[in-house]
Amino acid sequence: MKAVVCRQFGPPEELVIIEVDNPIAGEGQLVIDVKAAAVTFPDTLIIQNKYQYKADLPFTPGGEITGVVSQVGSNAQGFSVGDRVKASAGQVGGFAEQLLVSTTSVSKIPNTVSFAQSLGVLYTYGTAYYALKYRANIKQGDNLLVLGAAGGVGLAAIELGKLEGARVIAAASNREKLAMCQSRGADAVINYSIDNIKERGMELTNGQGFDVIMDCVGGDYAEAALRAITWNGCFLVVGFTAGIPVIPLNLALLKSCHITGVFLGREFERSPEFKQSLFSELISYISSGKLQPLISKRYSLDEVQLALKDMLERKVIGRVIIEP
Repeated sequence: MKAVVCRQFGPPEELVIIEVDNPIAGEGQLVIDVKAAAVTFPDTLIIQNKYQYKADLPFTPGGEITGVVSQVGSNAQGFSVGDRVKASAGQVGGFAEQLLVSTTSVSKIPNTVSFAQSLGVLYTYGTAYYALKYRANIKQGDNLLVLGAAGGVGLAAIELGKLEGARVIAAASNREKLAMCQSRGADAVINYSIDNIKERGMELTNGQGFDVIMDCVGGDYAEAALRAITWNGCFLVVGFTAGIPVIPLNLALLKSCHITGVFLGREFERSPEFKQSLFSELISYISSGKLQPLISKRYSLDEVQLALKDMLERKVIGRVIIEP
């Protein structure tokens, strides 16, 4: 089978696409024919050895796939050849024509949801839902600010924020991205390449500030946004595409606010049953039409280098996928 392989840590251009042996399902394992694989920002960090998860060389990047079961190993109960499934082998293995995985990392997907729609549910919608509902306890009428709102997680946060009854303000770096945010339901926008986040934020909330801030970018934007938080608000730390920020903690004291980490992967490790329940809940929302995943671009397996480069250069709006 064909697979993308990282032989040495570095930029996407150093990845190779080669023929490797087809996997064989062992005890408690499945082999899945990959129909689609998610492309995420952590993928760009893992291949450079800059992520909290450290992969052993050589490895195939790609953390989440959807596809069809083609082999069922012994004691792999509950699965049959032909099942439509979503699977994760940790943070690696997905950018290939087939994936060998334990049944504990596999969930069935209904016929009412496409392979592309169900892909990345846990990374994008899962991260946003876990952050907003379980970490921030967002509620009807809250003012929600989403930094990096045009990314996959950011767009998911817009949809989920609206679903929970919040007023959503989307922040991104250009008009094209902000237009996408508005098309997905954002009530107002902040262009942080030209707007002062604090001043514009206070203006948009009539001086009240934000009840919840979901920060997917970090960098200098984090402190600027925190200065626009309301009393007893919640600042969600999700990602650092603009770098890891240094925040003066006196701001947390002055606003009596909560700075809350969002690490969904570790939560899943601690509570596998929560992972399954969260996926089932989100899939039901998608199946019913309450959530409508946006796939902005599709790449072939031979275009993985380009897909990861586009992600690194922040050219990606929404979610992009690999279709082998």
